[in-house]
Amino acid sequence: MSPRLKEKYVSEVTSKLNDRFSIKNPMQTPKLTKIVVNMGCKGAVENKGLIDSAVRDMATITGQKPTIRKARRSIAGFKLREGMPIGCAVTLRGDRMWEFADRLIAVVLPRIRDFRGVKEKLDGRGNYTMGLSEQSVFPEIDFDRLDHTQGMDITFVTTAPTDEQGFFLLKELGMPFRNEEDED
Repeated sequence: MSPRLKEKYVSEVTSKLNDRFSIKNPMQTPKLTKIVVNMGCKGAVENKGLIDSAVRDMATITGQKPTIRKARRSIAGFKLREGMPIGCAVTLRGDRMWEFADRLIAVVLPRIRDFRGVKEKLDGRGNYTMGLSEQSVFPEIDFDRLDHTQGMDITFVTTAPTDEQGFFLLKELGMPFRNEEDED
């Protein structure tokens, strides 16, 4: 069975994108290619167990084993040496990507306290990155087993050539963007 958000993309969103941006070739229709979830571990230099718990939490959240990210160079001020583990990341593609995006949009973001929407800033190439301050907003995480709260970055990588097309794609998929009128 195909993921719900993928079916919505195929049945509704592609035709809206093609109409809005007058795209004739269906291969040029913007689509979501991957989602990268990155978790940097503050304090991993002093406590090696933080990396293990971050890897466990990320594997639980994404359903995929993360890769451990190591420091590229030594920084004496941070007591950091080249090659030390400092975080973990997962790249989601295919059905797993669609399932994660659906859960994030429909379940996780509405659970955040005082949530008014995500910022409308894309990176200039149609991709969108958002940050979450803690992993406990995911329902998969057992609050009692949580060692420490950890933030994460989630990047939606699209084939959209412009921010306007990338924004429209994510908006149609259900991303709850903040309205500019609602700002203070």
